[in-house]
Amino acid sequence: MAGSGMENSLYDRFEHAIVLVLTAAVVVLVALSTYHLIAAVILLVIDDRLNPADPGTFQRVFGMFFTVVIGLEFKHSLVTAGGPESVVRARSIILIGMLATVRKFIVLDLGTVNALELFAIAAAVLSLGVVYWLVRDQDGKIAVFRARQHAREEHPSKSAPDDLVRHS
Repeated sequence: MAGSGMENSLYDRFEHAIVLVLTAAVVVLVALSTYHLIAAVILLVIDDRLNPADPGTFQRVFGMFFTVVIGLEFKHSLVTAGGPESVVRARSIILIGMLATVRKFIVLDLGTVNALELFAIAAAVLSLGVVYWLVRDQDGKIAVFRARQHAREEHPSKSAPDDLVRHS
């Protein structure tokens, strides 16, 4: 394809610019979320309402905490999005989904939720866990393939020894 290098370059620059804008937005949101988390904890301490045994307090504080963690993981996935590895992107997206679902479990008021909704959230966590495991397994296979390929490049006349790649 003639001109595909220039089109790729143009698209790569466009994608990089979008990643920078999204990264800046996520940094601002994480900073604001962290500020609100710290302010909420300080107010709870000052008002002497920080009771970890109180489920409402626990849900509120850790819900805010997981919001910050999800934002940080999302920002990390944007930073690694510039790399060529789609497996890394998929793994990050699945991890963010798992964190968001765990956050939902933490902030869930078990007194008001029905069993079907709870089952659906549990099924989502299980499904995301299975997919994450499958992607992680694929990542291991890629590492083994690369190790063997590297060994063949260094020693073209010899095949890659099995114990070189067995620990990957």
